[in-house]
Amino acid sequence: MAEKRKSGLITHGMAAQNRKARYDYTIKETVEAGIVLKGPEVKSLRLGRATLTEAFAGERDGEVWLFNCYIPEYQAGVLSRFEPRQPRKLLLHHKQIDKMLGAVARDGQTLIPLDIHFNERGVAKVLLGIAEGRKKADKRQAVAARDWQRDKARLMRARG
Repeated sequence: MAEKRKSGLITHGMAAQNRKARYDYTIKETVEAGIVLKGPEVKSLRLGRATLTEAFAGERDGEVWLFNCYIPEYQAGVLSRFEPRQPRKLLLHHKQIDKMLGAVARDGQTLIPLDIHFNERGVAKVLLGIAEGRKKADKRQAVAARDWQRDKARLMRARG
């Protein structure tokens, strides 16, 4: 997905990414969800200053919420203050909620936000991953496999 910038603002593309998630977890399935934001939160996201490294999604009152996502205050908005780490509601269909919460309860999986991006219409979306935690040996194995694929591609390019 290409990033389009207009005077420093992200109008279409990636606003924040959780790069550690794919290392720490095995992603089984992904779901795109809408997110409820206030005006200054959207402006701050468009500046690309959000952080997802410690964020997670969970259930509260039968709905899915995003917890511990850091969106800093928008500096130009004097009157509009908000809590940077407040829980934010995710917008999903009931079938999607039931499926995801069932996987979490039944299989012990986790809901991890992989990224926050703006779609073609300029609406903020969260890509949630239904994930299973990796053990230390699995992480080493994944790194070794990725390194081998990179080396193999380099050798194939060198050969011709």
